[in-house]
Amino acid sequence: MTTTTRPCPPNSPANILPRNMTFDVDDWNILARCWYPVALVRDLGAQPLSMTLLDAPLVIYRAGEGDIVIADDLCPHRGVPLSMGKGDGQTVACAYHGFRFGAQGRCVRVPAHPDSAIPSKLNLRTYPVVERYGLIWTCLRPEGEVPEIPPMPHWDDPSYQQINCPWIDIAGFAGRQVEGFIDVAHFAFVHTDTFADPENPVVPPYRTRLTPDGFEAEYRSNVGNYPIGVTDRGRPGFEWLRHFRVHVPFTATLEIHFPDNGRLVIMNAASPVSARKTRMFAPMCRNFDKELPLQDVYDFNLRVFEEDRALVEAQRPENLPLDVTLEAHVMADRSSIAYRRALRTMGLSQFFTA
Repeated sequence: MTTTTRPCPPNSPANILPRNMTFDVDDWNILARCWYPVALVRDLGAQPLSMTLLDAPLVIYRAGEGDIVIADDLCPHRGVPLSMGKGDGQTVACAYHGFRFGAQGRCVRVPAHPDSAIPSKLNLRTYPVVERYGLIWTCLRPEGEVPEIPPMPHWDDPSYQQINCPWIDIAGFAGRQVEGFIDVAHFAFVHTDTFADPENPVVPPYRTRLTPDGFEAEYRSNVGNYPIGVTDRGRPGFEWLRHFRVHVPFTATLEIHFPDNGRLVIMNAASPVSARKTRMFAPMCRNFDKELPLQDVYDFNLRVFEEDRALVEAQRPENLPLDVTLEAHVMADRSSIAYRRALRTMGLSQFFTA
């Protein structure tokens, strides 16, 4: 695993909020203290990338070997998005007047005045960067020196294959998307074209256990996880174990125990673009089928999440009601109830999206 951690730079924001916020101010300040992925490492080349996190437009660019900068996507000169500019792997140049920015977001060149001193006011407002699980993570309001990025089981195990699926955009709230990922009662109705059995909707009893940053649940059933049509790898009577680990606010991992000691771990890292849009990153690792084409993994993962996306985008209210009395629940919803309560313990409001 490659992990690059850079401290929060001195020109980081203090109390500046995004324009046109879709979150309540108090809730935004809570969520902004958490870490989220904003891009795949492999997607960042010489040219800058744009990404919005919690309503804040960001630019991501390379500033030399192994150095990545995340900053407000705004040239401090005349307010043009820097993501419209061009990069060279060392700097990024604004598309309007060619002002060039390098490491730590510092302005290093003003073409109109090449021999003049560059005022510090031209430096970008930047954010800390961590590379982990093949993703680029950041935090808008970091607290402390150690990034609190959720762990991913087995990612560092050399016997496991590391996989970075393409990200998926969802026109829905991150909380709804995560709740769908940990829901075990929808398999027989939503995933019948990928892995589930429509004739097997029963959810056996399971329990949740609180953890310092969320909860976990071990769910055992006879619902398999092989793609539909794969009939030669099952085991009659095999009990499938799905171990969910939820890290509030919007990250969860699922470790699936396959026959013959096979393990597949999926991280569902939902990055809240806004209160109405989510970019979902899904790094995986597994200790079997490592010789199969990665495109097959990408395609199957996309099919599964596309099945979920249709439902998440149709849910009303769009926000996630954290008061558990506001929606009906059944025994199969233990994980959903635990998730909403864990979000409440963060101090978030009962309806923390409008």
